[in-house]
Amino acid sequence: MNLKEQIEKDFIEAFKAKDDLKKNLLSMIKSVFKNKEIEIQKPLEEGDVTDILTKEVKKRKESAMVYEQGGRPELVEKENAEAAILSKYLPEQMDEPAVREVVKATITEIGALSPADMGKAIGAVMAKIKGQADGGLVSKIVKEELSK
Repeated sequence: MNLKEQIEKDFIEAFKAKDDLKKNLLSMIKSVFKNKEIEIQKPLEEGDVTDILTKEVKKRKESAMVYEQGGRPELVEKENAEAAILSKYLPEQMDEPAVREVVKATITEIGALSPADMGKAIGAVMAKIKGQADGGLVSKIVKEELSK
């Protein structure tokens, strides 16, 4: 069962269980999928679904930070709960040492030598670990490795 089918199944279960938070969240995600399919004029592939889910999790984490700064704990809790629900559909996230190993191997592979090659290195690493690590973490590690 692919991610899109799993989300549809979980939406139906949340609807039956009257889990409003999950039901509303998955309904919105299904709408995002549909809009993207209309935009690209073809069905979404698994990679597209993962990209969308990654962006949605990132949006919620950023919103939670803004709400926290604004003193809105109830909204922080809601955003974090939604991010947690969506994170379950994403691939297992790599820890920092694992990302560092991929970065080192990729830098050697593409022959990046200086911080000027940072964009090329980040692009190559993100292609390898698609959806398994945060872009900010990858950027930070690439910068550290190329500055040595």
